[in-house]
Amino acid sequence: MCGIVGLLLKNPALRERLGELMVPMLIGMTERGPDSAGLAVFTERVAEPNHKLSLYCSGGAPRWSEWLAQLSADVPVDHHISSTANHAVLTTLAQPDAIWDWFSSHVPQVHVLSVGRSIDLYKDIGAPADIAQRYGFKSLRGTHVVAHTRMATESAVTPAHAHPFTAGHDFCLVHNGSLSNPHLVRKQLEPLGIRFDTDNDTEAACRFFEWRMREGDDLRAAVQKGFTELDGFFTFLMGTEDELLIVRDAFACKPAVVAETDDYVAIASEFRSLAHLPDVRNAAVFEPRPEEIYSWRV
Repeated sequence: MCGIVGLLLKNPALRERLGELMVPMLIGMTERGPDSAGLAVFTERVAEPNHKLSLYCSGGAPRWSEWLAQLSADVPVDHHISSTANHAVLTTLAQPDAIWDWFSSHVPQVHVLSVGRSIDLYKDIGAPADIAQRYGFKSLRGTHVVAHTRMATESAVTPAHAHPFTAGHDFCLVHNGSLSNPHLVRKQLEPLGIRFDTDNDTEAACRFFEWRMREGDDLRAAVQKGFTELDGFFTFLMGTEDELLIVRDAFACKPAVVAETDDYVAIASEFRSLAHLPDVRNAAVFEPRPEEIYSWRV
């Protein structure tokens, strides 16, 4: 049992309040996921050819300034880092793969959580309220957010196993449910050079959908293929730089509720995480139908 949370703000005037509106949604899912929590927030896109990489330090006190100086000496292009505790967001003119390789070689305790031009990602173990306070989630700004609280059922409780999972650029996925064939999906994707970081079933789904999009599918078409390739129970919530999408399996046994107004689209596993939102009494509230894809664009 886990909790999913999504919020897309249609009204640009509310984007300064994205974190303020989202944090009660996340904390409201604590009973469904007390082990760990995380989110992907989609912010103003950095100018090309810059990229952003979300980083996590897993061992000891992070030395972000020192590592940035070393990186700048070895990869002499413009870099900027913004850090909060053991997380940081690095904006760089270098190619993301070069940065990934540099950290793997020089600072292996630093892990890349996401890559893109608009996505920032934070995840950690512990109670959702503690994680929200640790990383200042209330101050987040942006267009939309995908978040999750986890109750581990099939793999370890670590930051790496927490959701959201990412693959490619500006794409993330959270999951409530359990897949029965993630190892078959891995056997399909690994010969194609697709690398897995964990044994979590959700990572298999995330990398499957991203692979299909790299092969030319849009997100809806990728999800449609998932109905035949991914076996198990699921409610998937996904985000790209300009889209929020939710889908449930054919049995729809994992809960989800959507509240939509002219100002926002809000999604959670239970309505109690939506009850505080402005004008929610006048929202169109519904449960997504089985195997029906719902998506909204910024």
